[in-house]
Amino acid sequence: MKVAVLDIKGKETGRKADLSDDVFAIEPNEHAVYLDVKQYLAHQRQGTHKAKERAEIAGSTRKIKKQKGTGTARAGSIKSPIFRGGGRIFGPRPKDYTQKLNKNVKRLARKSALSIKSKNKAILVVEDFNFETPKTKDFVQVLKSLGLENKKSLVVLGDSNNSVYLSSRNFSRSEVVTSSEISTYKIMNANNVILCEGAVDGLIANLNK
Repeated sequence: MKVAVLDIKGKETGRKADLSDDVFAIEPNEHAVYLDVKQYLAHQRQGTHKAKERAEIAGSTRKIKKQKGTGTARAGSIKSPIFRGGGRIFGPRPKDYTQKLNKNVKRLARKSALSIKSKNKAILVVEDFNFETPKTKDFVQVLKSLGLENKKSLVVLGDSNNSVYLSSRNFSRSEVVTSSEISTYKIMNANNVILCEGAVDGLIANLNK
């Protein structure tokens, strides 16, 4: 599949990028996409939530009133969950939320996500660019030239570029990653995927291993 390469002003350069059908035109596997997105979101959870249960509350263990004759329910400890300041019943405990997913499934999920974006004509290929100094204004101008300033966009670089990354950091509707950092969640979360020309070959090589 051939796609026109644009410059940062949104005009065609006359070159074509070859997007492999094995990556950008497969039959999407929606279940694989679901599994990969679920794993990504699960791994964002720290799992450090904790509440004290009755055995962990600091307080007296004295029986607070006699067993019978009060006309109310028996009560043995001020740390009981039914009293204010008592422990919590079945409170949350630290937990590991990591999930295992095979590499082949993750690779299929990323191919499926890219194929969905390609089918929806939501993938652009732009020539490699750089900024002399990091400026959000310059980065926004590039997106404006591409008509994407008001949409969520994922910019995929071939190699790490600190100037472009720092320029995008203050712009909430866009994220910059390298081809090796791309994930199914980030692809699906963006309205448009902007591939830098130098990232195409590396991305295809990574997903065809």
